[in-house]
Amino acid sequence: MPSSSYPARSPRRGFRFRRARRWWITAAVLLVLGLISWAVLQYTGVLSGKGDPVTFGDDAAGSTRQAGAAPHRSDPVDEAPETRMPTGPAADLREESRLADGTVIAKTTLQGAKSGFTGKVWVWAPKQYKEPQYRKSGFPVLVALPGGPGASGNYWIGTNLKLQSSIAKWSQEGKAQPFIVVMPVLNPGTDKKEDYHDGSDIPGRPKMGTWLAEDVPDFVRANFRTLKSRDGWAFMGSSSGGFAGLKTVLQYPDRFKAVIASGPDIVPDSPHWKGHEAERQANNPQKLAQQLIDTKGPDVYLAFQYGTAEHPITINGVNGFIKTYGDKGPVHTHLTQIPGGLHNAETYVRGMGMGPMEWISQHLQGPTPRP
Repeated sequence: MPSSSYPARSPRRGFRFRRARRWWITAAVLLVLGLISWAVLQYTGVLSGKGDPVTFGDDAAGSTRQAGAAPHRSDPVDEAPETRMPTGPAADLREESRLADGTVIAKTTLQGAKSGFTGKVWVWAPKQYKEPQYRKSGFPVLVALPGGPGASGNYWIGTNLKLQSSIAKWSQEGKAQPFIVVMPVLNPGTDKKEDYHDGSDIPGRPKMGTWLAEDVPDFVRANFRTLKSRDGWAFMGSSSGGFAGLKTVLQYPDRFKAVIASGPDIVPDSPHWKGHEAERQANNPQKLAQQLIDTKGPDVYLAFQYGTAEHPITINGVNGFIKTYGDKGPVHTHLTQIPGGLHNAETYVRGMGMGPMEWISQHLQGPTPRP
């Protein structure tokens, strides 16, 4: 009598089972290796498109834009009246990185026709820029400046800081305009701490004031749908970049309307001003603000922010400027104090979501949806 009512498993059946198990183990190992390889390739840009040509949607459909070629323009009759269509020539834009929503930060090298300075510029456009209802509309521009020397790069391009993704989120929530964000280098020369130029045309030095106020905006107008009036133009920056943005808006209120100045310097203090005191004072935000008040110039909107744990020099400088010039005549100010915040970009992105971005957006023009 058999010891069990179950049939005995054949050796052949056991062999098939072991072979199937080995196959699944091999497949799992290959899958893991493939995922690792994919991550490495994406990080290095092989799969992500890093370095590939980029178009932001102003070309003829289905075409590939070539460097130096003028972008496709809509029929002027169909354009929104406040819109300036891209004039060309098109820049050679290359993908730098890609956000989770599929939007791209692109990079180019710009030869400044007016300043004579050549430097890197990074640019990002929000998802709305390519949406059909905005294809005939201009978009507001935010020029984002870094602190420190900012000669070889601009730290606002780092997706870890989440500047672009935060603007995308805030714009969906109605707390920010869907800005085109432009991130130029701030200084020429080296990244030595003392080699900075206050975003100004210092005699005998590269014309960084002209670079920021003329060449960079000209680049944007050449490649993007923008707004014709100053209501579509603003700056933001931190530390020395905050100073440069503040100074530029006060210096050219007919071109730019607003700024977010985060932990900014208040007076020009580049070591390259030595021997050029008159020119230094002509680039002093204090002098420029008083001049704007005296001449009853165009309204400007200056959003300041600092962390409460920052150095007293920064805090006192901002507070003193607001007390002296704020909300007098055309100079309108807004202050955000970031609890526990330090003098760094992470603090300032957090602070921008606490009011400054919404405040300047209320005074700027956004895109107009059209059929």
